Amino acid sequence: MNVADRLRELVEIETPTGHASGIADAYDLVDSWIAPVIGSARFERIDGVDHARWGAAHPRVLLLGHIDTVWPLGTIDRLPFAVDGDRCSGPGVFDMKGGIVSAAESLALAVRADDVGVLLTADEEIGSPTSRGLLERVASESRAVLVLEPSIGGAVKVARRGGSMYTLEVTGRAAHAGLEPENGVNALVEMARHVIELPGIGDARLGTTVSPTVAQAGTATNVIPEHASVRVDVRAWSLDELERVDRVIRDRRPVDPDTRLEVLGGVNRPPMEEHCSVDLLNLARRVSAAHGDPDLRSAAVGGASDGNFTAALGIPTLDGLGPDGDGAHADHEWASLASIRQRAKLVAGMIDGWLP
Repeated sequence: MNVADRLRELVEIETPTGHASGIADAYDLVDSWIAPVIGSARFERIDGVDHARWGAAHPRVLLLGHIDTVWPLGTIDRLPFAVDGDRCSGPGVFDMKGGIVSAAESLALAVRADDVGVLLTADEEIGSPTSRGLLERVASESRAVLVLEPSIGGAVKVARRGGSMYTLEVTGRAAHAGLEPENGVNALVEMARHVIELPGIGDARLGTTVSPTVAQAGTATNVIPEHASVRVDVRAWSLDELERVDRVIRDRRPVDPDTRLEVLGGVNRPPMEEHCSVDLLNLARRVSAAHGDPDLRSAAVGGASDGNFTAALGIPTLDGLGPDGDGAHADHEWASLASIRQRAKLVAGMIDGWLP
């Protein structure tokens, strides 16, 4: 089966985070590709979520990825899988089902696949709440981690910002907005004060961002809102910055003393620092050059992945080994079929070349 057919099959199985039946079907499909090379899948259920492992229990090289996507059920009807020359499109084709196809292809191409492991998790897109402990344990048993997340313009990823996730919840008091608004305490107004101030906690000089992203408040137009909440995304290049922002957010107090403010969440992923990628990047460049591409580029990126966790353990980690393309989490998402094949050859060469 060629790369395009494999990718079509996988993309057409919708796998939004939490959709257990779709994720199970996708695991079965991937198992049909991987099992003939390194053995059948082993599943670990954590808090009701299944994650899949293949291959060696103590792998020399671990291929890491996630099966879940951000796309809700039914997206495939609106954005069907399509191929236009070298470009293929569809929900999750770039992030990161193209990388999963590359991983499977690389195992078939590698000479030394007998001591390679594969881990695909099912909750990466929501911060890996159930899989973090598993992936840290499996990575700790490995000597290198190759993350099949998509590339950025063809460049592999050698550093990533760390991230935190918060929910700020405000409780006020409901009242009729027409009859007695003075008897209410408006949680939405209180939350708005915080939303305006939150971005100022960031530090542009250091690349630290604090971004309110999703807000909810109110029940009806004629009711003073009793509850309001906002989700906040934080990114930083250093753990010190993540911890500074954490302290500032937790120290926030209500402006209106008649409201109550609660802060939930915290630091989710530590930064992925470049020194953890140096040896693997050098190997990738040697393999790439041997395949006729002497100009493999690298980049530091703002988004986080599960590679942040493995790098923080001190395990050599190289990210962005998935395909070239664009539009992750957007309607115009696409991936290059040629790059899926190229990445498979690159990863196979790295599997065979990693000696430590």
